Amino acid sequence: MDSYPMHGRDLGVNPDDLEVMEAVQETKQEVLENKDVVVQNVNIEGLGRTKEDYLGYEISDVFTARNLVEVMRKSHEARQRLLRLGIFRDVEVVIDISEGADALPNGLDVTFEVTELKRLTGSYNTMVGNNEGSMVLGIKLPNMLGRGEKLTFQFSYGTKETSYGLSLFKPQTGFYERNFTLNLYKVTGQFPWSSLKETDRGVSTELNFPLWMTDHTLKWEGVWRELGCLARSASFAVREESGHTLKSALSHTMIIDTRNSAILPRRGALLRISQELAGYTGGDASFLKEDVELQLNKEFIWGSVLSASLWGGMIYPLGGQPTSIADRFYLGGPTSVRGFGMYSIGPQSEGDYLGGEAYWAGGLHLYTPLPFRSNKRGLADLFRTHFFLNAGNLCNLNYGEGPHAHLQKLAECIRWSYGAGIILRLGNIARLELNYCFPMGVQSGDRICDGVQFGAGIRFL
Repeated sequence: MDSYPMHGRDLGVNPDDLEVMEAVQETKQEVLENKDVVVQNVNIEGLGRTKEDYLGYEISDVFTARNLVEVMRKSHEARQRLLRLGIFRDVEVVIDISEGADALPNGLDVTFEVTELKRLTGSYNTMVGNNEGSMVLGIKLPNMLGRGEKLTFQFSYGTKETSYGLSLFKPQTGFYERNFTLNLYKVTGQFPWSSLKETDRGVSTELNFPLWMTDHTLKWEGVWRELGCLARSASFAVREESGHTLKSALSHTMIIDTRNSAILPRRGALLRISQELAGYTGGDASFLKEDVELQLNKEFIWGSVLSASLWGGMIYPLGGQPTSIADRFYLGGPTSVRGFGMYSIGPQSEGDYLGGEAYWAGGLHLYTPLPFRSNKRGLADLFRTHFFLNAGNLCNLNYGEGPHAHLQKLAECIRWSYGAGIILRLGNIARLELNYCFPMGVQSGDRICDGVQFGAGIRFL
């Protein structure tokens, strides 16, 4: 909680009277904490282009406070909500006694002194994805029309992907978590494990909203995809996929996340369920795609954490059309089944990995603090030792067969690995892993990494 002035005009206490008040300090404290008060006015000073009605919901709870402690607590919570809107650089709170003809003896006025962001801001940063990094340049126009709207242009140059895009963000007044986003973008990516390069030009709309304990995203995407060969040695199967396609898809994602951290959690659980339907609103691609992620974390003795995770997904071709190499699942690498090359498990042709229509992967992890570390907090707190056991499989299914045959095929030729290593947590941005891996269950065509393997990313199995 931010500190508030405990003397002066803000609480009606004169500094010259402090010596006299020491004798009745305990009594006065009891009066200040328990005395009934009424918040008569809540003011916001410093507004320029921001509309007052947009902020009403964020500060309305202050009026319900019934004593000074509640006023301070609810004012702090309102300050946090105002900062969360992303339209203010700073917010200060001043609590004062009410003045004027209508002032009550126990009346208080609360004033929020805000500093708005500039109309045009720029940013430069780096981002870490799944075993890739990128430099990001951005220009933002925050709070364009005075009710939280934001226009953003972003350019990203990475090791495997280059992109630029324009997005418009609009939150619902009085309900910031419920918002709408419109995106225009172009993305060019390279996928060396498949000897494939892809250029996407598209438009998408997103609606985000919470519902009870869950967060939901509804999305429509229309994208013109251009697939090509990354190298002359690309297999015929990849060359067959080359060309232009149009994809129009509706998708829904539901998330329940109770973890204390998304990068290296110590407790809590995550459930993510995604569905994507392509072809219903037009385009060349036609399929139904399901994807599930589950993670459980439990803290136990000596600061250790036991974590279990499970991924699974399936894509169903519709209308008799085969699925595209750009829509299938991929598995393997330092962020999923460790000990194998990046996305180098499953169907392949002449060394090019083609992805699969069904997969599953599971992991069991033990994270422990570094041994022989001191009791003082320091750099060692960013590191963890890591013991893991991973398993999974990726394949294509014959949809003329029943569920029993599908499960039987997914249970065949299971790849698995075990090992140990060191993890470095980079704040809440990403994490780095350096593991010594022992891949097992290797099948013909799989690419393995027997020994030391390095990984960087956000989402790990």
